Amino acid sequence: MPEATSLEAGIAHSAELALERVAAARAEIGTVIFGQTQVVEEVMVTLLAGGHGLLVGVPGLAKTKLVETLGTVLGLDARRVQFTPDLMPGDILGSEILEETADHKRGFRFVKGPIFAQLLMADEINRASPRTQSALLQAMQEYHVSVAGERHDLPAPFHVLATQNPLEQEGTYPLPEAQLDRFLMQIDVGYPDRAAEKRILIETTGDRQAAAKATMTAQDLQATQRLVRRPPIGDSIVEAILDIVRAARPGEGDDTITKFVAWGPGPRAAQALMLASRARALVGGRLSPSLDDVVALATPILKHRMALTFAARADGETLPGVIARLTKRFT
Repeated sequence: MPEATSLEAGIAHSAELALERVAAARAEIGTVIFGQTQVVEEVMVTLLAGGHGLLVGVPGLAKTKLVETLGTVLGLDARRVQFTPDLMPGDILGSEILEETADHKRGFRFVKGPIFAQLLMADEINRASPRTQSALLQAMQEYHVSVAGERHDLPAPFHVLATQNPLEQEGTYPLPEAQLDRFLMQIDVGYPDRAAEKRILIETTGDRQAAAKATMTAQDLQATQRLVRRPPIGDSIVEAILDIVRAARPGEGDDTITKFVAWGPGPRAAQALMLASRARALVGGRLSPSLDDVVALATPILKHRMALTFAARADGETLPGVIARLTKRFT
């Protein structure tokens, strides 16, 4: 019994420290990023859950600034790659070069690419060719790269935050659905409200600008990620996650809703919703997730893992609208 009490006390102490660190990180990000509360929350949830995020929005909404700020605040080795149509896989993963030593011996040496970072920002990922996109997304899934038959492990923690312009913009290559599934969450970045935009005008056009400071280290982030997985989760939450994900599949859910769905989310979506709900609870200062967490995250978790039928799109249906109907009975 004393050992169990000691273990519980240790978990409680770790949780208290984690909650303080997460709150401090959110406050520090708020000194630089204005009016994007939900976006900041969803990005924090993505990282605490150990996943990768896709930020979608038109240019000029501080997506790049947000990722740079996160790297600073979380104490991560962060790098940025601007994706362009002529970018090659080797420009991201690295390549072998032939070099000659002082004693005139020749050999190949692997030169690491920018992917060997703890936080990689893939800026405008949908401007790169499918070949380059695939090389990055494979590394995201396997956490290592293979060059000339040699395996090279990526650093830990390793996260990718990719930004994407809307697909109707010129010069873009849509990400295939199977590759979109590698992202834990799709985070839509919208325009700020008037008050936030006024603050942006005042804060960013003067002779001084706020600079974020580190509140965590990479080791702190990894400890918090482990904590996210430790607390028990209620059976009602597990059942709600299963109900929502399975109801989004044609042939399994309510026909009046799934008739709009061409194909639905797989088991990875349920895993993502479970982890993200746990992480959102922690960001909100709680250890156990609630139904509110599940409902709030259903749309960013599911919408890039589903597709509407042609008839549904023609009738003006949207994925967020369909998902809202799926989650209505839990609100």
